[in-house]
Amino acid sequence: MAEVVERFAPSPNGALHLGHAFSALTAFDATRKAEGRFLVRIEDLDQTRARADHEAAIFEDLGWLGLEWQQPVLRQSERFSAYHEALDSLDKRGLIYPCFCSRRDIEAALSAPQEGDANAGDEGQGPDGPAYPGNCRRMSGVDRGLKHSAKAPFGLRLDMRKAVATLGGAGVVSNLSFKEIGAGPNKERGKIKLDPGFLIQACGDVLMARKDAPASYHLAVVLDDAHQGVTHVTRGEDLFAATQIHRLLQALFGRPTPIYRHHRLIRDEQGRRLAKRDRDAGLAELRACGTAPAEVRAMVGL
Repeated sequence: MAEVVERFAPSPNGALHLGHAFSALTAFDATRKAEGRFLVRIEDLDQTRARADHEAAIFEDLGWLGLEWQQPVLRQSERFSAYHEALDSLDKRGLIYPCFCSRRDIEAALSAPQEGDANAGDEGQGPDGPAYPGNCRRMSGVDRGLKHSAKAPFGLRLDMRKAVATLGGAGVVSNLSFKEIGAGPNKERGKIKLDPGFLIQACGDVLMARKDAPASYHLAVVLDDAHQGVTHVTRGEDLFAATQIHRLLQALFGRPTPIYRHHRLIRDEQGRRLAKRDRDAGLAELRACGTAPAEVRAMVGL
């Protein structure tokens, strides 16, 4: 039997809270039960928000919880060349295009009446919100050249229809699947097949690289999990829909597909999902108040 490899991948842009503790402990416990390897990966793609003190606090919190992880820790900031190589491969296959749109441009396009563009792919609500309306995909070569000449900042988007076609079309993509051993928001479990309609209409042309970062979450997480030999991915059910995108990218890059364990979200008394701004649920604050690691486990239902 192959060795089980799990990972916990926080971003060093704020303090860990009870939701992070639940996810990390769930992955760690599963690894320990399987006598596998537990990894911590620092997802510092956004260098404008990543801070060394937050990273140090992450390690302190995880150590206090009793977690042990393999050294050295991988940081996404060490992987930029791998992301560039992957983007080059997509570019050579004609699967990505530059997007110069601001958030305001996208909001304006989404609110405007549609003209029946068969390639719009912008009618749904995907894991990143409303699907991108396709402004820059339809941009002429001349206009694109002018934007480049003016050194306008741009991101890179995956042409989802072309990606589906490259893999053999909707019929082939609908036979791609991933294994879910946790549960999605609607208790989805077992063999989950990809939905080409959802990918095209709801997810749309997702970002592969942002204007301010060399890769998007979707691209980086697929490449990093494969690079580290991750066999099981434990994360919140809010990322269940994004797994459709990740499975598609795994097929495009020829990367293995981990087993996924999506779990319930930890919420406050009002039912809101915890965020890094919720200091009352922060692990550092709980530790300072004398809370014991065993009490943290009880608080999140472990």
